[in-house]
This record gives sequence, C-alpha cells and structure tokens, in this order.
Amino acid sequence: MKKIIGTFIIGCLALLAINSNAADEPEVIHLWKNGAPGFEKLKDIPEQAEDWWVRDINNPSIVVFKPAKEIANGTAILIAPGGGHRNLVYKSEGRDAALFLNKLGITAFVLKYRLARQESSPYSLDIHPQQDAYRAMRTIRSRAKEFGIDPNRLGIMGFSAGGEVVASVAYGTGDGDAKAKDLIDRANGKPNFQILVYPGPLWVPTKIDANAPPAFMVAAMDDACCAKPIIDLLQLYHAAKIPAEIHLFAKGDHAFNMGTRIKLKGLHSWPDRLADWLEDSGYIPATKITEPK
Repeated sequence: MKKIIGTFIIGCLALLAINSNAADEPEVIHLWKNGAPGFEKLKDIPEQAEDWWVRDINNPSIVVFKPAKEIANGTAILIAPGGGHRNLVYKSEGRDAALFLNKLGITAFVLKYRLARQESSPYSLDIHPQQDAYRAMRTIRSRAKEFGIDPNRLGIMGFSAGGEVVASVAYGTGDGDAKAKDLIDRANGKPNFQILVYPGPLWVPTKIDANAPPAFMVAAMDDACCAKPIIDLLQLYHAAKIPAEIHLFAKGDHAFNMGTRIKLKGLHSWPDRLADWLEDSGYIPATKITEPK
C-alpha cells in the first residue's frame, strides 16, 4: 500500500512539474489566423529547429516574453533575429535579447519572419519579411491593452539580416489601411524607436526625414559586412538632427550577439549601453540612485 501511495505521489509531482514548465513557455501568436496571405496552404508545414537556428518559417509569428509584473513599465520591443534570410538565429539573437529586455521591465516579442534565401523558398526578399514585420508591429499595437504596453513606446530591434527587416519598416509612414476589414491592418506599423545590432546593408536609406525613429546602433569596425551601414546612417541622422547613438567597437567582427560569449570587455557589456540609452531617452524609467550619506 505504501508503495502504491508513493508511486501516486511521485506521479502527481511529475505532472505538476510538467504543467509548471508548460506555463513557463512563452506564448506564440501567429500573425494571420489562416496563414500568410497567398500562402495559406503552407501554414501547417512544421518549423525545423536545431541548436542555434530555426528554419521553414511558413506561418510567421511573434513569441511573447513578458517581464515580471512588478517591474513592467509599458515599453515593448519587437526583435528580428538575423541569419542571412536563410536561418533565424532564434536563441542568441531572439530569446537572449528578449530575456535581457525583460530584466529592464520591457515586454519583448521575437519575430519569426519568412526566410526568402532559404533553399527552395517561395518567398520574395523584397516583400515578405517586410510584410511580416509590419503585421507584427500592427498586431502588437492593436493588442496593446491586453499586453499592458504603451502603443507609443513600441520599438524594434534587429540583428544582422534582422536589421535589414527593421530598415524595411522604419523609414516609411507605417500607415495602416483605414478601410481594412481586418482591424489589425488598420493600425500603424511604424516603430517609435529602433535598435540596430550589426545590421545588414539592405534597405539602408540614402536620405531620411524628420519622421525617422530615434536610433541606437552598435557594430565592430572589423565587421566587413555591417559596420558601414551604421556609419552611413549616423551621418544621415546627424544631418537630419534626429537623436541617434552609435557604439563602434574596434574589434568583434560579426555576430557577437548579446555579448555573453565574447571575451572582449567592451563588447561583453554592450547591452548595458543599450540600457543606458533606453533610460536616457525616456523609454524606460530612470534608475533610482542612492546617494552616499
């Protein structure tokens, strides 16, 4: 009898653990109920994931990472991981970034956008990543009350190819379709601010107007691909007198992610500079500093 009771208790504890783990899993919200427009038949093809990458994004989505309730401050950021439009570097440039932002009280959303350069991809680089990003921004804004966020403090963050996705939505008006049957499509898709982490060169504008979102930019000088885009952008921001901050490190090459795997001291702590910028720009509350007596 004791053996039966013991087995029952162990089973119950295991079930509680499973339920607890399930509750801790972030919510996944697909951007279109019936699949992406024109590609609805592909929505049930499963994603492939291994170690650092995710592929076969046929039903684009956002993964919701919420901060602790006691520190949530109403700011939200959509994160577009990199991966050359062939993969999504979901863990290092998605989840890890989201968890860092959560510590700052920010609600984070990781975008799984369609990969136009994956082998045999049916998607267009010039159309579908941008379509997914706009839809994600509009989805978040239209559900701002539900997420407990301020729709006027919604930023976007992109790594490498994800920085190109950011550029594709940052410099237009972002206006929604006021007559759209889908209420989400009526919302504005333009970010209030942007964070570019070694962004790729695609869609970097040759000029910007006064409506360009304030920017935080970071890269390494020895990054053959992605140092120049932020240098060019900084000149545009300076000429347009729009707030921008750049951190250009001497070394670090490409894909230093959130800095946790880098031995270089400056790059290891670059996210702290981002936190400073978010605070100085008024996107998150100022840190309370206790003055010595």
